[in-house]
Amino acid sequence: MKLLSGLSIFIMLMMPCAYADTGTDTDAQEESITAAEFEASLNYQQGVINLPGGKATLQVPEGFRYIDSDDTQRVLEQAWGNPDGTGTLGMLFPAKLGPTDDNSWGVVITYQDDGHISDEDADSIDYADLLENMQAETAEDSKERVEAGYEPISLVGWAEMPSYDPVTKKMYWAKELMFGEEGESTLNYNVRVLGREGVLVLNAVAGTDQLPTVKESMQDVISFSNFTEGNRYADYDPDTDNVAAYGLAALVGGTMAAKTGLLAKLIALLVMGKKFIILFVIAIGVFLKKMLSRKKAE
Repeated sequence: MKLLSGLSIFIMLMMPCAYADTGTDTDAQEESITAAEFEASLNYQQGVINLPGGKATLQVPEGFRYIDSDDTQRVLEQAWGNPDGTGTLGMLFPAKLGPTDDNSWGVVITYQDDGHISDEDADSIDYADLLENMQAETAEDSKERVEAGYEPISLVGWAEMPSYDPVTKKMYWAKELMFGEEGESTLNYNVRVLGREGVLVLNAVAGTDQLPTVKESMQDVISFSNFTEGNRYADYDPDTDNVAAYGLAALVGGTMAAKTGLLAKLIALLVMGKKFIILFVIAIGVFLKKMLSRKKAE
């Protein structure tokens, strides 16, 4: 299967690794199963899904299927070669495609509890200027990638301009990235749902040739992904709730992480065979939280 050998998302702060036999019967059994058997072992769900933590729900329609965080970890680590698949709230797949299919694509779901993000800067963001800053930061990060033995990365531009709905408090955008010197590009597509004290993150993974389908489908995903009562953006209490140290511009640009010079170290995208769209990121939320905690301590 192309997907089984095609996609590897590595956290560069860790040593790259692959799923390997540790000598246990369970591991040996997992290694010996076929793609069909792996697919059959996943517990797909539809309808109302209460995501772990109780902060958000999905109303999964017939066109999609959800797997929980445990199955998601298995998909990311065993099927897609990610050394660490922990920390997710689950994953979505089109109803007719599974993780081992050639044309498969999926949506990784995570949550960033960085605090309540103010959207006061929504109408004042200069996305052309923000793009220039992001391109400069990516170029600096690329130098560290090369020094670490990875291929360079450059930000070509917006594949889809950022769009924010002030009513639903939902935002999405896409970036075109170029890895290496071969001149082929990949797309980074991002969806964020703002909540009372954090952000629901929806990151899709697909082939670039599937971009039109993914873009259309992600609008459906956005519509059925919502925070629960008491955790919605409107439920924010300024007297008791934490406030994020950044706004929408930094949410889009990843500025806080990029300025540390470590953004490129968080994830190394190694593409074999065909290019993929990566709708960012499992590690970024944890990293931002650590940086904010460190800043408060200082």
